[in-house]
Amino acid sequence: MTYTGKPQIESAHDILHQRERPLQTFFAPKAVAVIGASEDPGSVGRTVLWNLVSSPFGGMVFPVNPRRPSVLGIKAYPSIGSVPEPVDLAVIATPARTVPGIITECGQVGIRSAIVISAGFKEAGPEGVELERQTIANARAAGMRVIGPNCLGLMCPPTGLNATFAAAMARPGSVGFISQSGALCTAVLDWSLKELVGFSAFVSIGSMADVGWGDLIDYLGDDPQTRSIVIYMESIGDARSFLSAAREVALSKPIIIIKAGRTEQAAKAAASHTGSMTGSDEVLAAAFRRSGVLRVDRISDLFYMAEVLARQPRPKGAHLTILTNAGGPGVLATDSLITTGGELTVLSDETMQALNEILPPQWSHGNPIDILGDASPERYAKAVEIAAKDPNSDGLLVVLTPQAMTDPTQTAEHLRPYAHATAKPLLASWMGGADVMAGESILNHAGIPTFPYPDSAARAFNYMWQYSYNLRGIYETPSSAHGVDDPGLVQAGAELIEQVRSTGRTILTEYESKKLLSIYGIPTVQTELASSADEAVAAADRMGYPVV
Repeated sequence: MTYTGKPQIESAHDILHQRERPLQTFFAPKAVAVIGASEDPGSVGRTVLWNLVSSPFGGMVFPVNPRRPSVLGIKAYPSIGSVPEPVDLAVIATPARTVPGIITECGQVGIRSAIVISAGFKEAGPEGVELERQTIANARAAGMRVIGPNCLGLMCPPTGLNATFAAAMARPGSVGFISQSGALCTAVLDWSLKELVGFSAFVSIGSMADVGWGDLIDYLGDDPQTRSIVIYMESIGDARSFLSAAREVALSKPIIIIKAGRTEQAAKAAASHTGSMTGSDEVLAAAFRRSGVLRVDRISDLFYMAEVLARQPRPKGAHLTILTNAGGPGVLATDSLITTGGELTVLSDETMQALNEILPPQWSHGNPIDILGDASPERYAKAVEIAAKDPNSDGLLVVLTPQAMTDPTQTAEHLRPYAHATAKPLLASWMGGADVMAGESILNHAGIPTFPYPDSAARAFNYMWQYSYNLRGIYETPSSAHGVDDPGLVQAGAELIEQVRSTGRTILTEYESKKLLSIYGIPTVQTELASSADEAVAAADRMGYPVV
């Protein structure tokens, strides 16, 4: 046993445990057992144990290894049943064939949470499918929840918990990250350390044999440390659970997803990776929109959008005003904006007149607003103030290129007061390298998100208004059709359903379906008689044949 210290967060543990929530022991355990802890250099069991003891989370750690009296200098136990203290969380890194029995042993000693890092389950074929079935059946019999199998593990950076075999610990922050790919987790982790992105939770969910998207979205939705949820998804798993959780949580926290497997070839690759089908991309896209989820196409956009949505207000519409000191970047931003679904703001007469008064005669006299290469910080600030007030505009992108007359740092200083001056988002693209770094830092600290290229910023704006549109969809409910509340019509609908059920069928024919829809005021193409195809469907259903 080793105790990972008595850090200042001990009181946070107590606070967290005062209000127990589902999955709580995954993120705030008081005692963790590493089953399969090892001394072998480079092994998963060794790395997990080292990560747990080298990043103090305020709890106890128990190595379990039947062949060693100690691991990494810490007393080891031959089985989970021989551990002398109650354990909240078991991290399992043993061969797949041993996992069902280990889960049973964990249940017998009262463990309620397990992370199965081991691979070799449904992604490995029929034998693995059966091992996974046994594992989950044993877990459910014991009242246990399981993350995995075939996963990297999880981190809770605010408390210091690192129950993974990753090479580093994530920085604490406000993004809850969930990934179906452990390898992508390690790549994102490496990127985040370089870019100083922090996480409230960092979870590799693996094959989702038990704990799924809905469970984790619910948990992170209630987590005060989490301001946005970012997901890498290959298969949706329990769609009902996901959509239900997403619709509720998206109203208070952005949920941003990149969904792999859009093409047939990628879907096959994902199936071989996780052992799960990816699902119809068109259906999933529609479901995401209706549940308030923002779907992005690039990994970089996941974190751009988490930052942008946390820092700037959402636009009410798709009209963007672009302000730049160079024509080319404005054109690039315009192309990106239009091709990804946005529109340029048509500047109002008042805006045009105000810009004419403060800009040189050679300015572009349109949107993008080219304020010319010799633009001073003061010219930038005055133009931004005018453009932001345009009633036709839903957002503003300010682009700067480091020309000889340009002062990127002072221009950023002059834009700071406009970070939250209106209810419209303000984005910036400070193009260049070392010359613009100080200005970028000023903008970022002021709450103005920066992008290295203006086309990326324009694409981010489109994601923002699409996210607003998706959220509005959560509140929309179909208007009551005329006559829907008529007791006679409602009774007619009930009688139709009962009539079908009395024949032993569970599928309506085309004629019956349209008749039912018409009762509720939903227009259909009229069908006078049931077709022979309808009769065949009904007959197949009565005989118990599957009907697609």
